[in-house]
Amino acid sequence: MKGAAVDGRGGETTGAVVQVWEGAAPAEVFDVASAEEWLAFDADVRELHDRPWLLPRPAEEPERPARTLLDRLRGRAGAGASPPAAPPVPDAPAIALCHPDGRVREAALVAVRSAPELRPLLVVRCADWVAPVRAKARAALAELPGDALFSSAELILRLSRRARGDFALTLLEDALREGPAAEVLALTARPDRATYRLAYRIAVERGLLTPMELATTAATCGDVTLQDLCAEAAVRPGATPHLDAAAVLDRLLTARAPRVRAAGVTALRRAGRHGDAEPFLVDRSGVVRACARYVLRQGGVDPLPVYRGLCAEPAAHPAAAGLGECGDRATDAGTLWALLGHPLPSVRVHAIGGLRALDVVERERLTPLLDDPSPAVVRAATRALLPDAAGIPEHLLRERSAPERPRAVRVAADRLLRAAGRQRRPAPGYR
Repeated sequence: MKGAAVDGRGGETTGAVVQVWEGAAPAEVFDVASAEEWLAFDADVRELHDRPWLLPRPAEEPERPARTLLDRLRGRAGAGASPPAAPPVPDAPAIALCHPDGRVREAALVAVRSAPELRPLLVVRCADWVAPVRAKARAALAELPGDALFSSAELILRLSRRARGDFALTLLEDALREGPAAEVLALTARPDRATYRLAYRIAVERGLLTPMELATTAATCGDVTLQDLCAEAAVRPGATPHLDAAAVLDRLLTARAPRVRAAGVTALRRAGRHGDAEPFLVDRSGVVRACARYVLRQGGVDPLPVYRGLCAEPAAHPAAAGLGECGDRATDAGTLWALLGHPLPSVRVHAIGGLRALDVVERERLTPLLDDPSPAVVRAATRALLPDAAGIPEHLLRERSAPERPRAVRVAADRLLRAAGRQRRPAPGYR
């Protein structure tokens, strides 16, 4: 918070609470666009009972004892004074809306009608633990126009995780479904993950984004939930005019994320472009390769002969992993074992993956690859050997744990020793 201070215990205190009590507007003290800071402000007002501050005695009341900040918040006169029958509402409405006494919070809700800047606290009170406060806040929030909730979307979504926080979320979702498209699209640009996910979901439901916009979002964003949502919506039947369908698919097929490419490859079947799936038989992602095989089969093409042909020229297309995923043990295992001697590391890595997929890994033949000059090959060999680590002679692994060995070899030896139950800690020299 902007106005945070430090108390005698060295912790951050609510300087913001003090400043708001003394007359500052919340916007002058902390970032009112932040849901986190509104929630912190709400919590800090109620946690003042363990704060030792003493405010100076007001000049106009020299004969009365000094009051603590908590006394002032609760409307008490100070030490020795008789408590009132009902606590008066503090002068600062933001403080009153977070007051420890539920009667004060309930009475302060009236102030929100003339102070729109305090609507975030009205949202907070809709999840209040005191039923009368909660009911009055919900009635007031329901009277507001729907677009008044958009600025508090992040706060509403944060509060929806609480036991009583679903009311404001329902109002927000209804407002997004019925509100201006521009407001919904503006929320898709918010940095808060829950907010932009909700906005995108509503935008997809309402058809506010073109298939190309959806495909571009799926291909460029790093949020896997959004990738799935937008990719599926972009290729939904009837979503794309015929002239634009090819461009949308091409955008998905060139995405970095495997799940987006997989959605694009699967959509090739519906588009009647079965043959375009063939290049994806050698995709680096197993999910994409599986989708490509499915599409080719739907088009009447058996992918196995294609894989066998590609493995005849492995330097151009390392397809050994795919061959193992759909090949025959008796026929194709020999091809994969032969590829372990190929000069290209990528071919050797895919060959190991293919052997694992066919379940024909032989410990004695694969153990020498722990000394491969390529770290990627060493890692692949280690993964293949882990289930049978106990069968590897211990002295071979201890030798590979020596400090002078390459780091990839030392890491592999340590993993295999631990998998065999022979070592609980990294070997000396492991870095």
